[in-house]
Amino acid sequence: MKLSDNRIMQEDVERASGADFIEWDKLKGKTILVTGATGLIGGQVVMTLLNANAERSLGLKVIAAVRNKEKAEKLFKYADKSALEFLVQDVTSPYNYDGGIDFIIHGASITSSKAFVDTPVETIFTALDGTKNLLELAKAKQVEGMVYLSSLEVYGVVDLSMESVDEKTFGSIDPMSVRSSYSEGKRIVETLCTSYAHEYGVPVKVARLCQSMGAGVGYNDGRVFAQFARAIIEGTDIVLMTDGSTERNYCYISDAVTGILTVLLKGDTAQAYNIANKDTLISIRGMAEMLIENYPESGTKLVFNIVEDVTKLGYNPKVKMNLATDKAESLGWKAETGLKEMFDRLIESMKIDR
Repeated sequence: MKLSDNRIMQEDVERASGADFIEWDKLKGKTILVTGATGLIGGQVVMTLLNANAERSLGLKVIAAVRNKEKAEKLFKYADKSALEFLVQDVTSPYNYDGGIDFIIHGASITSSKAFVDTPVETIFTALDGTKNLLELAKAKQVEGMVYLSSLEVYGVVDLSMESVDEKTFGSIDPMSVRSSYSEGKRIVETLCTSYAHEYGVPVKVARLCQSMGAGVGYNDGRVFAQFARAIIEGTDIVLMTDGSTERNYCYISDAVTGILTVLLKGDTAQAYNIANKDTLISIRGMAEMLIENYPESGTKLVFNIVEDVTKLGYNPKVKMNLATDKAESLGWKAETGLKEMFDRLIESMKIDR
C-alpha cells in the first residue's frame, strides 16, 4: 500500500515489511503502541507495521503516540485510518488509555546533540520520566512484549584497542560532563527497564541502536551524516571541527526497523541487543573522504576548522565503537544495507524532500 510520496521511503517500508525472518503471525489481531512515532525510526516502525498489516492481513491496530497531531497527520496521510490511532500527549505525562495494548515500542527521546548540552535537565528527565510512564503502562496492560530504544552511547568511551564492543563491554562516562546527560540518562533507563522486568515481570527488552540513516532524515538535520549528504547535494565543502578520528558503525533505517521488531518478538526479557551493520565501521574523516570520492561531480572538498572544546557543540569524546551484533543475529536478524548504498539512498531521499 502507498504510505509515502517519497519513493525511497516507500521502498524502505516495503523492504522492512517483507522481511520473512520476523514472526509476523505473533502480531495478528494485536494492538501496538509506538512512542516517538513522528521521529525517524518511530515513523518508519509505524509505516512498516501498517504495510505489513495490509500485505499480510494481520488485523493489527497501531497506536502512534505523538506530541503534534498535525505533524502526524501529514506524515501518515496515506495510512489506513481503521488500523491507525493517534494518542496525543507528551511522553513525560502519565499515559491513560482505556483500551488494551499488547506490545509497546518506546522510541520517544531527545536526540539533538546540541540539546544534550543546552537542555541537559530536560534530556535526562524526558528519558527517565518518559520511560517510567511507559513501563507503568506496560505493567498495567500486562503487555506481551516491550522494547526500549537505547543507544550505543551507553558504552561510553571504551579502550580504543578493542576490536568490537558486545553487550557486556562498557567504558567510562564522565558524570560531571554536561554532555553525559544523554548517555547517563540512557544507562539509568536501561537499569529501570531491567528493574521493572525483575520486580514486576514486565517483558521489556532493550535495542541499542547505532546512528541510523535513510529516508525520513530531515534536510536540515544536524547529525554528521546528514551534514555530509547536504554538502554533496549542494556542492559545498565538508567542514570538520575535529580531526575526524572517531570511528563507529552505522545502520540503515529499514535494517534498524527489522532489528527492533526482531528484538520485540524474539528477544529475551531484560536483555540488550546491539543493532548495527558491523561491516560499516569507519571514521568521520574516512566517511567524508568516501563521499567525496563517490560523488566527484559535487566538487566537495574536505576542510578542517578544528575548535578547542568540541564538548560545547555537543560532540562526544574521541571513540572507536564497533558494535558486535552476534546476539541480535542469533535471533535471525541481519543488517543488509552497506554504507555506500545507505548514502546513495539518503542523498536521493533528501533531494526528493528538499
